[in-house]
Amino acid sequence: MAPLDEGLGRLAAALVPGGRLEKVEPLSPDAAAASAGATGKAEGYGAPLRLTVVDPDGRRRALVFRTMAPNPFGHDRRADRFDGLVLAYDGFGRIPGHVAALDVGAIGPDGAPISLRGSGEPYLVTEFAEGRPYADDLREVAGRGAADLDLARCEALVDWLARLHAAPVDAPVAWRRAVRDLVGHGEGIFGIVDGYGDDVPAASPARLEALESRAMAWRWRLRPRASRLRRTHGDFHPFNVIFGAGTGFTLLDSSRGGLGDPADDLVALTINYPFFALDRPGAWRGLGPLWRRAWSRYLAASGDVALLEVAAPFLAWRALVLACPRFYPGLSAGGRDALLGLAERALDAPAFDPAWAEELFA
Repeated sequence: MAPLDEGLGRLAAALVPGGRLEKVEPLSPDAAAASAGATGKAEGYGAPLRLTVVDPDGRRRALVFRTMAPNPFGHDRRADRFDGLVLAYDGFGRIPGHVAALDVGAIGPDGAPISLRGSGEPYLVTEFAEGRPYADDLREVAGRGAADLDLARCEALVDWLARLHAAPVDAPVAWRRAVRDLVGHGEGIFGIVDGYGDDVPAASPARLEALESRAMAWRWRLRPRASRLRRTHGDFHPFNVIFGAGTGFTLLDSSRGGLGDPADDLVALTINYPFFALDRPGAWRGLGPLWRRAWSRYLAASGDVALLEVAAPFLAWRALVLACPRFYPGLSAGGRDALLGLAERALDAPAFDPAWAEELFA
Protein backbone atom coordinates (compact mmCIF):
# COMPACT_ATOMS: atom_id res chain seq x y z
CA MET A 1 0.00 0.00 0.00
CA ALA A 2 1.30 3.50 -0.87
CA PRO A 3 2.30 5.81 2.02
CA LEU A 4 -0.55 8.21 1.22
CA ASP A 5 -3.10 5.39 1.33
CA GLU A 6 -1.68 4.19 4.64
CA GLY A 7 -1.66 7.75 5.96
CA LEU A 8 -5.23 8.34 4.85
CA GLY A 9 -6.22 5.20 6.72
CA ARG A 10 -4.63 6.51 9.92
CA LEU A 11 -6.16 9.93 9.35
CA ALA A 12 -9.62 8.40 8.84
CA ALA A 13 -9.26 6.45 12.09
CA ALA A 14 -8.31 9.65 13.93
CA LEU A 15 -11.22 11.68 12.55
CA VAL A 16 -13.76 8.86 12.93
CA PRO A 17 -12.57 7.04 16.06
CA GLY A 18 -12.25 3.38 15.31
CA GLY A 19 -13.17 3.99 11.67
CA ARG A 20 -11.86 2.02 8.69
CA LEU A 21 -11.08 3.59 5.32
CA GLU A 22 -13.09 1.66 2.77
CA LYS A 23 -12.67 3.60 -0.46
CA VAL A 24 -10.76 6.54 -1.99
CA GLU A 25 -12.20 8.22 -5.11
CA PRO A 26 -11.11 11.36 -7.00
CA LEU A 27 -13.68 14.15 -7.19
CA SER A 28 -14.11 16.20 -10.36
CA PRO A 29 -14.67 19.98 -10.03
CA ASP A 30 -17.77 19.49 -12.22
CA ALA A 31 -19.13 15.96 -12.50
CA ALA A 32 -21.51 17.02 -15.30
CA ALA A 33 -18.88 18.94 -17.31
CA ALA A 34 -18.94 16.56 -20.27
CA SER A 35 -22.56 17.42 -21.07
CA ALA A 36 -22.61 21.00 -19.73
CA GLY A 37 -21.26 22.78 -22.83
CA ALA A 38 -19.95 26.26 -22.19
CA THR A 39 -20.83 26.07 -18.49
CA GLY A 40 -18.67 23.01 -17.81
CA LYS A 41 -15.98 23.75 -15.26
CA ALA A 42 -12.65 22.26 -16.31
CA GLU A 43 -10.40 23.29 -13.46
CA GLY A 44 -10.62 24.05 -9.77
CA TYR A 45 -8.03 25.07 -7.19
CA GLY A 46 -7.56 21.61 -5.71
CA ALA A 47 -7.41 17.88 -6.32
CA PRO A 48 -9.96 16.53 -3.80
CA LEU A 49 -10.50 12.90 -2.89
CA ARG A 50 -13.69 11.40 -1.49
CA LEU A 51 -12.95 9.11 1.45
CA THR A 52 -15.54 6.57 2.50
CA VAL A 53 -15.03 5.62 6.14
CA VAL A 54 -16.89 2.85 7.97
CA ASP A 55 -17.33 3.48 11.70
CA PRO A 56 -17.30 0.71 14.35
CA ASP A 57 -21.10 0.37 14.06
CA GLY A 58 -20.92 -0.23 10.30
CA ARG A 59 -22.18 3.23 9.29
CA ARG A 60 -20.50 4.87 6.32
CA ARG A 61 -19.32 8.44 6.47
CA ALA A 62 -18.02 10.44 3.48
CA LEU A 63 -15.12 12.85 3.96
CA VAL A 64 -13.18 14.98 1.48
CA PHE A 65 -9.38 15.13 1.52
CA ARG A 66 -8.18 18.25 -0.29
CA THR A 67 -4.83 19.36 -1.59
CA MET A 68 -4.14 22.51 -3.58
CA ALA A 69 -2.32 22.43 -6.90
CA PRO A 70 0.12 25.13 -8.04
CA ASN A 71 -1.53 27.57 -10.44
CA PRO A 72 -1.13 31.22 -11.54
CA PHE A 73 -4.00 32.49 -9.37
CA GLY A 74 -1.86 33.33 -6.37
CA HIS A 75 -1.14 29.68 -5.51
CA ASP A 76 2.18 29.27 -7.30
CA ARG A 77 4.22 29.19 -4.07
CA ARG A 78 3.98 26.47 -1.46
CA ALA A 79 3.38 29.17 1.15
CA ASP A 80 0.31 30.34 -0.82
CA ARG A 81 -1.16 26.85 -0.69
CA PHE A 82 -0.62 26.67 3.05
CA ASP A 83 -2.26 30.07 3.33
CA GLY A 84 -5.33 28.99 1.36
CA LEU A 85 -5.89 25.74 3.22
CA VAL A 86 -5.26 27.13 6.71
CA LEU A 87 -7.58 30.04 5.91
CA ALA A 88 -10.26 27.54 4.86
CA TYR A 89 -9.83 25.54 8.06
CA ASP A 90 -10.10 28.68 10.20
CA GLY A 91 -13.05 30.11 8.28
CA PHE A 92 -15.42 27.33 7.23
CA GLY A 93 -16.95 27.05 10.69
CA ARG A 94 -17.88 30.73 10.74
CA ILE A 95 -20.30 30.37 7.84
CA PRO A 96 -23.80 29.09 8.69
CA GLY A 97 -24.69 25.96 6.76
CA HIS A 98 -21.14 25.38 5.55
CA VAL A 99 -19.51 21.95 5.54
CA ALA A 100 -17.33 21.52 8.60
CA ALA A 101 -13.54 21.58 8.32
CA LEU A 102 -12.25 18.65 10.34
CA ASP A 103 -8.49 18.87 9.93
CA VAL A 104 -5.69 20.75 8.20
CA GLY A 105 -2.14 19.62 7.65
CA ALA A 106 0.69 18.86 5.30
CA ILE A 107 1.86 15.83 3.36
CA GLY A 108 5.17 14.67 4.78
CA PRO A 109 8.27 13.62 2.85
CA ASP A 110 7.13 9.99 3.05
CA GLY A 111 3.78 10.86 1.43
CA ALA A 112 1.76 10.51 4.64
CA PRO A 113 -0.47 13.30 6.03
CA ILE A 114 0.79 15.29 9.03
CA SER A 115 -1.98 17.01 10.99
CA LEU A 116 -1.79 20.65 12.08
CA ARG A 117 -5.14 20.41 13.86
CA GLY A 118 -4.96 22.13 17.21
CA SER A 119 -1.93 24.23 16.25
CA GLY A 120 -1.78 27.98 16.71
CA GLU A 121 0.42 30.61 15.10
CA PRO A 122 3.22 29.39 12.81
CA TYR A 123 6.86 29.83 13.66
CA LEU A 124 10.24 29.77 11.99
CA VAL A 125 13.65 28.98 13.46
CA THR A 126 16.86 30.21 11.80
CA GLU A 127 20.53 30.46 12.59
CA PHE A 128 21.85 33.60 14.29
CA ALA A 129 24.04 35.93 12.21
CA GLU A 130 27.01 37.33 14.09
CA GLY A 131 27.93 40.91 13.27
CA ARG A 132 26.00 44.13 12.99
CA PRO A 133 23.44 45.53 10.55
CA TYR A 134 24.67 47.54 7.58
CA ALA A 135 22.31 50.25 8.82
CA ASP A 136 24.78 50.92 11.64
CA ASP A 137 27.49 51.54 9.05
CA LEU A 138 25.30 54.04 7.23
CA ARG A 139 24.58 55.96 10.43
CA GLU A 140 28.31 56.24 11.04
CA VAL A 141 29.07 57.26 7.46
CA ALA A 142 26.43 60.00 7.75
CA GLY A 143 28.48 61.49 10.58
CA ARG A 144 32.10 60.87 9.58
CA GLY A 145 32.11 60.37 5.83
CA ALA A 146 32.96 57.29 3.77
CA ALA A 147 36.19 55.40 4.43
CA ASP A 148 37.81 52.83 2.16
CA LEU A 149 36.05 49.97 3.97
CA ASP A 150 32.67 51.65 3.40
CA LEU A 151 33.31 51.84 -0.34
CA ALA A 152 34.54 48.26 -0.36
CA ARG A 153 31.43 47.03 1.44
CA CYS A 154 29.21 48.91 -0.99
CA GLU A 155 31.03 47.25 -3.87
CA ALA A 156 30.75 43.82 -2.23
CA LEU A 157 26.98 44.23 -1.93
CA VAL A 158 26.35 45.28 -5.52
CA ASP A 159 28.78 42.69 -6.88
CA TRP A 160 26.85 40.03 -4.97
CA LEU A 161 23.60 41.31 -6.47
CA ALA A 162 25.05 41.29 -9.97
CA ARG A 163 26.01 37.63 -9.53
CA LEU A 164 22.62 36.73 -8.07
CA HIS A 165 20.82 38.44 -10.96
CA ALA A 166 23.03 37.08 -13.73
CA ALA A 167 20.97 34.14 -15.00
CA PRO A 168 17.51 34.69 -16.53
CA VAL A 169 14.65 32.62 -15.16
CA ASP A 170 11.98 31.38 -17.55
CA ALA A 171 8.82 31.48 -15.41
CA PRO A 172 6.11 33.78 -16.85
CA VAL A 173 3.69 33.07 -14.00
CA ALA A 174 6.31 34.07 -11.43
CA TRP A 175 7.04 37.27 -13.36
CA ARG A 176 3.41 38.35 -13.44
CA ARG A 177 3.09 37.45 -9.79
CA ALA A 178 6.09 39.61 -8.92
CA VAL A 179 4.71 42.56 -10.87
CA ARG A 180 1.26 42.12 -9.32
CA ASP A 181 2.68 41.88 -5.81
CA LEU A 182 4.75 45.02 -6.34
CA VAL A 183 1.55 47.03 -6.64
CA GLY A 184 -1.22 45.04 -4.99
CA HIS A 185 0.28 42.92 -2.22
CA GLY A 186 -0.22 43.80 1.44
CA GLU A 187 3.52 44.41 1.65
CA GLY A 188 3.52 46.18 -1.73
CA ILE A 189 2.42 49.66 -2.68
CA PHE A 190 -1.29 49.25 -1.89
CA GLY A 191 -0.63 47.75 1.52
CA ILE A 192 2.00 50.31 2.50
CA VAL A 193 -0.26 53.18 1.43
CA ASP A 194 -3.00 51.74 3.65
CA GLY A 195 -0.55 51.94 6.55
CA TYR A 196 -0.51 55.75 6.41
CA GLY A 197 -2.85 57.82 8.52
CA ASP A 198 -5.06 60.49 6.99
CA ASP A 199 -3.07 63.36 8.50
CA VAL A 200 0.57 62.47 7.81
CA PRO A 201 2.51 65.66 6.98
CA ALA A 202 3.68 65.73 3.33
CA ALA A 203 1.73 62.53 2.60
CA SER A 204 -1.89 63.55 2.21
CA PRO A 205 -4.43 60.96 1.02
CA ALA A 206 -4.67 62.85 -2.29
CA ARG A 207 -0.91 62.64 -2.82
CA LEU A 208 -0.82 58.94 -1.95
CA GLU A 209 -3.75 58.22 -4.26
CA ALA A 210 -2.02 59.97 -7.14
CA LEU A 211 1.21 58.09 -6.48
CA GLU A 212 -0.67 54.79 -6.33
CA SER A 213 -2.39 55.53 -9.65
CA ARG A 214 0.94 56.20 -11.33
CA ALA A 215 2.25 52.87 -10.02
CA MET A 216 -0.75 51.00 -11.44
CA ALA A 217 0.11 52.31 -14.89
CA TRP A 218 3.61 50.89 -14.45
CA ARG A 219 2.19 47.43 -13.82
CA TRP A 220 1.09 47.31 -17.45
CA ARG A 221 4.46 48.57 -18.65
CA LEU A 222 6.22 45.80 -16.74
CA ARG A 223 3.93 42.85 -17.53
CA PRO A 224 5.34 42.15 -21.03
CA ARG A 225 8.96 42.18 -19.79
CA ALA A 226 9.09 38.64 -18.41
CA SER A 227 12.60 38.19 -19.80
CA ARG A 228 13.78 40.35 -16.89
CA LEU A 229 12.87 37.72 -14.30
CA ARG A 230 15.81 36.78 -12.06
CA ARG A 231 16.51 35.30 -8.69
CA THR A 232 16.20 38.09 -6.13
CA HIS A 233 16.58 38.54 -2.40
CA GLY A 234 13.32 40.50 -2.29
CA ASP A 235 14.06 42.70 0.75
CA PHE A 236 17.68 43.75 0.34
CA HIS A 237 17.79 46.66 2.76
CA PRO A 238 20.48 47.58 5.32
CA PHE A 239 18.72 45.96 8.28
CA ASN A 240 18.80 42.61 6.47
CA VAL A 241 22.54 42.73 5.75
CA ILE A 242 24.84 41.74 8.63
CA PHE A 243 28.53 42.51 8.25
CA GLY A 244 31.26 40.79 10.18
CA ALA A 245 34.85 41.87 9.76
CA GLY A 246 35.90 43.25 6.41
CA THR A 247 33.52 42.80 3.48
CA GLY A 248 31.98 39.45 4.43
CA PHE A 249 28.26 39.57 5.14
CA THR A 250 25.26 37.40 5.96
CA LEU A 251 21.73 38.06 4.73
CA LEU A 252 18.42 37.91 6.57
CA ASP A 253 14.78 37.61 5.53
CA SER A 254 14.69 36.87 1.82
CA SER A 255 11.13 37.68 0.76
CA ARG A 256 8.41 37.42 -1.88
CA GLY A 257 9.39 34.06 -3.28
CA GLY A 258 12.93 34.86 -4.37
CA LEU A 259 11.99 35.81 -7.94
CA GLY A 260 11.48 39.26 -9.42
CA ASP A 261 13.14 42.14 -11.19
CA PRO A 262 16.75 43.03 -10.30
CA ALA A 263 15.62 46.63 -9.80
CA ASP A 264 13.80 45.54 -6.65
CA ASP A 265 17.02 44.52 -4.89
CA LEU A 266 19.17 47.36 -6.16
CA VAL A 267 16.65 50.05 -5.22
CA ALA A 268 15.98 48.47 -1.81
CA LEU A 269 19.67 48.92 -1.05
CA THR A 270 20.50 52.21 -2.71
CA ILE A 271 17.52 54.30 -1.62
CA ASN A 272 18.86 54.00 1.90
CA TYR A 273 21.89 56.12 1.03
CA PRO A 274 19.81 59.28 0.57
CA PHE A 275 17.41 58.16 3.30
CA PHE A 276 20.17 58.03 5.93
CA ALA A 277 21.32 61.48 4.79
CA LEU A 278 17.91 63.13 5.17
CA ASP A 279 17.59 65.35 8.24
CA ARG A 280 21.38 65.16 8.67
CA PRO A 281 23.04 68.31 7.26
CA GLY A 282 26.28 67.44 5.50
CA ALA A 283 25.66 63.68 5.60
CA TRP A 284 25.41 63.40 1.83
CA ARG A 285 29.14 64.14 1.59
CA GLY A 286 29.68 60.66 3.02
CA LEU A 287 26.65 58.80 1.68
CA GLY A 288 26.60 60.36 -1.78
CA PRO A 289 29.76 58.52 -2.88
CA LEU A 290 28.16 55.21 -1.84
CA TRP A 291 25.05 56.01 -3.87
CA ARG A 292 27.10 56.87 -6.94
CA ARG A 293 29.42 53.89 -6.52
CA ALA A 294 26.52 51.43 -6.09
CA TRP A 295 24.67 52.52 -9.22
CA SER A 296 27.69 52.82 -11.49
CA ARG A 297 29.28 49.57 -10.35
CA TYR A 298 26.10 47.51 -10.56
CA LEU A 299 25.23 48.77 -14.04
CA ALA A 300 28.76 48.08 -15.23
CA ALA A 301 28.92 44.61 -13.64
CA SER A 302 25.48 43.50 -14.79
CA GLY A 303 25.28 45.30 -18.14
CA ASP A 304 21.60 45.81 -17.31
CA VAL A 305 21.12 49.38 -18.51
CA ALA A 306 17.42 48.60 -19.03
CA LEU A 307 17.10 48.51 -15.26
CA LEU A 308 16.85 52.31 -15.33
CA GLU A 309 13.74 51.95 -17.52
CA VAL A 310 11.91 49.84 -14.93
CA ALA A 311 13.27 51.13 -11.61
CA ALA A 312 10.57 53.75 -10.97
CA PRO A 313 7.79 51.65 -9.37
CA PHE A 314 10.31 49.82 -7.19
CA LEU A 315 11.72 53.16 -6.09
CA ALA A 316 8.19 54.37 -5.33
CA TRP A 317 7.48 51.29 -3.26
CA ARG A 318 10.64 51.63 -1.19
CA ALA A 319 10.16 55.38 -0.79
CA LEU A 320 6.67 54.76 0.54
CA VAL A 321 8.07 52.30 3.09
CA LEU A 322 10.76 54.69 4.29
CA ALA A 323 8.36 57.65 4.41
CA CYS A 324 5.70 55.75 6.37
CA PRO A 325 5.51 56.85 10.02
CA ARG A 326 4.66 53.32 11.14
CA PHE A 327 8.17 52.26 10.12
CA TYR A 328 10.19 55.43 10.58
CA PRO A 329 8.31 57.81 12.90
CA GLY A 330 11.33 60.07 13.39
CA LEU A 331 11.53 61.21 9.76
CA SER A 332 10.70 64.88 9.31
CA ALA A 333 7.95 66.13 7.01
CA GLY A 334 10.68 67.63 4.81
CA GLY A 335 12.43 64.29 4.56
CA ARG A 336 9.17 62.55 3.71
CA ASP A 337 8.41 65.13 1.05
CA ALA A 338 11.86 64.63 -0.49
CA LEU A 339 11.45 60.85 -0.69
CA LEU A 340 7.97 60.97 -2.18
CA GLY A 341 9.01 63.73 -4.56
CA LEU A 342 11.84 61.56 -5.86
CA ALA A 343 9.37 58.70 -6.38
CA GLU A 344 6.91 60.94 -8.22
CA ARG A 345 9.61 62.26 -10.51
CA ALA A 346 10.73 58.73 -11.33
CA LEU A 347 7.20 57.50 -12.02
CA ASP A 348 6.61 60.35 -14.47
CA ALA A 349 9.85 59.80 -16.42
CA PRO A 350 10.68 57.25 -19.13
CA ALA A 351 13.78 56.21 -17.20
CA PHE A 352 15.28 56.83 -13.77
CA ASP A 353 18.36 59.01 -13.45
CA PRO A 354 20.38 58.38 -10.26
CA ALA A 355 21.68 61.96 -10.47
CA TRP A 356 18.27 63.17 -9.29
CA ALA A 357 19.13 62.15 -5.73
CA GLU A 358 21.92 64.71 -5.71
CA GLU A 359 19.33 67.47 -6.04
CA LEU A 360 17.78 66.49 -2.71
CA PHE A 361 20.89 67.80 -0.97
CA ALA A 362 21.92 70.63 -3.29
